[in-house]
Amino acid sequence: MRRLLLGILILGIAFLTYKLVNDREAFTFDEPTSVVYTENAPKPIGPYSQGILKNNTLYISGQIALSRGDNAFLLNKDIEQETRQVMFNIGEILKKADMNYNHIVKTTIYVTDLANFKRVNDIYGEFFRSNPPARETVQVDSLPRGARVEISAIAVKN
Repeated sequence: MRRLLLGILILGIAFLTYKLVNDREAFTFDEPTSVVYTENAPKPIGPYSQGILKNNTLYISGQIALSRGDNAFLLNKDIEQETRQVMFNIGEILKKADMNYNHIVKTTIYVTDLANFKRVNDIYGEFFRSNPPARETVQVDSLPRGARVEISAIAVKN
C-alpha cells in the first residue's frame, strides 16, 4: 500500500513539474487581459483600444471630445464643452467595465494651451467632488483631430 501511495505521489510531482515547465500560465492567478469597448464612446481612431482591463485595473486610452458613431465629429464649441465630452466618453468606458468615476486613481490631462487650464480644471472637478485622483496636466503642441484637450485615466475596482 505504501508503495502505491509513494508511486502516486511521485507521479503527481512529475505531472506538476511537467505543467510548471510547459504551462506556466496554469500556475498564475492573474486575470486575463480583456479589451473594454462600448458603442457609447467614440470608436478608436487608430490601432488602440478604448480600454484594457487587467487584474481589476482599467487603463483608459486618451479620450478627445469626439461624438460616438461612425461619423464622429469633434464637439468643440468651447473648451468647457470639449472637456465635458471627454469626461462623458471616459464615463461610458468606465460603465462598460462596471466602474464609475470614483474608481479612477490617476489621470493625465493634455491641453494645447495652458491658458485654458482653469476652465478645463473647473469642468474636470465637477466629476470628482471628493477624493480626486492623482494627475498631471501637460501642455502639448497639438492633439488628434484638432482637439484642445485629451484625458487618459487609470481606474481600479476594489
